[in-house]
Amino acid sequence: MHVETILNAKDGTIVTVTSRSTIGELIATLAQHNIGAVLVVDDGRLTGIVSERDVVRHLASSAEGFRSQPVATIMTRTPKTCTRNDTLDDAMAKMSTGRFRHLPVMENDRLIGIISMGDVVKRKIDMAEQEANELREYISS
Repeated sequence: MHVETILNAKDGTIVTVTSRSTIGELIATLAQHNIGAVLVVDDGRLTGIVSERDVVRHLASSAEGFRSQPVATIMTRTPKTCTRNDTLDDAMAKMSTGRFRHLPVMENDRLIGIISMGDVVKRKIDMAEQEANELREYISS
């Protein structure tokens, strides 16, 4: 199973901010879309990613004026990425090894989506349930 399977099940919306957006705007975007990470795109190019963890970690160290700072001050620059042809196991391994939960999907240096650890786990559970059902049918026939 490949990353493309997850992308095909999504609506295609990619929520982004720019590195010049304020952290306050970033927080509002996370809340509005009920998501855990936002991709940072400048001039059509992926330049970073910011997660809820990044916000909390930096808030703990510098609360004064935090919301008015630019996203560039807290984003992870050059995030790890995958392609639509990567397997779910490869994507999960990247996220587990890197200890992050979101992975931008790129094609020819162009951002085409984002997947989360939750997306991958859900798909793997669905696959296991489907396989179990097929085995039950096979045994009972």
